[in-house]
Amino acid sequence: MNSFIWPLRVYWEDTDAGGIVFYANYLKFFERARTEWFRSLGYSQQELKEKTGCMFIVNQTQLKYLHPAVLDDELHISANVIEVRGASLVIEQSAIKISPVSQKHTPLCKGSIKIAWVQVGSLKPSRIPQDILQRIL
Repeated sequence: MNSFIWPLRVYWEDTDAGGIVFYANYLKFFERARTEWFRSLGYSQQELKEKTGCMFIVNQTQLKYLHPAVLDDELHISANVIEVRGASLVIEQSAIKISPVSQKHTPLCKGSIKIAWVQVGSLKPSRIPQDILQRIL
């Protein structure tokens, strides 16, 4: 299954009073990477919602924090589908710091995010359309 990498720079607004990336912001980083991944496949989340009457929602997350990121760090956020079910996907995601000098890769946070394909009005699960699965995989 295809892996997607999205570059991200840590800004002042991403950090907490201790000067490190606030832990919940990794979920935001992961969300942005998934959104950009879908966009790279030709899907806008709003367009999917309008055309299909369905949307992806997060229904489970599991994260492990390994090392802190700080202001101005350059990160690579990855997204890789590791499990496909009729109405859901499990996506493995990670945040890796890239050293500008040595190009050393330091894992910062990793986790799995389960997203479900649901009907917009009722939030009832629905089978992910085959054409979407073909592009994702």
